[in-house]
Amino acid sequence: MKDNLQHICNNLENKFDIEEPNSGHFERFEKKLKDQKKPSIKKKNRSLFLLPIAASILLFIGIWIGKNYSNNGLELASISPKMEETQSYFVATIQKELENVALERNSDTEQLINDALLQLNKLETQYTQLTLELKESTEDQRIIYAMISNFQQRIELLQRLLAQIEDVKQFKKQQNEKYI
Repeated sequence: MKDNLQHICNNLENKFDIEEPNSGHFERFEKKLKDQKKPSIKKKNRSLFLLPIAASILLFIGIWIGKNYSNNGLELASISPKMEETQSYFVATIQKELENVALERNSDTEQLINDALLQLNKLETQYTQLTLELKESTEDQRIIYAMISNFQQRIELLQRLLAQIEDVKQFKKQQNEKYI
């Protein structure tokens, strides 16, 4: 084995390219790399700019559809002025959190946000069912508590999502610092 390796090295002797590249080679190479990256950065920036706008529009449409479906049932606001105030608070808080989520949407957080929105849609469907049950039995306090709990679960879901997004951003920042 050692003789074989020695034989290979002897055959390759004086066949290696040890010459320096022409002057300006590295500068030309760097320029070509930069030229290749520029178009992809522009395309990426456009999509990152449009993504939050598209996400916001989808969220607003989803909320609007959810409100139209729940019109068949009885909302908390219909029970009493205090419940109307409670519902308004929860709806405003959820809307604010959804706007924050839309601002954080990018390629790194896309899957997290989509998963959370699926869970949020399930909670909204449950809420719609609760509005129908409340319409049938306005005296049942358990339904009212379940509706309030549903609002709280949606807010907690969105807050956990924002915390996870922050974790992703921190991890990405640490990775970037490690490479720098």
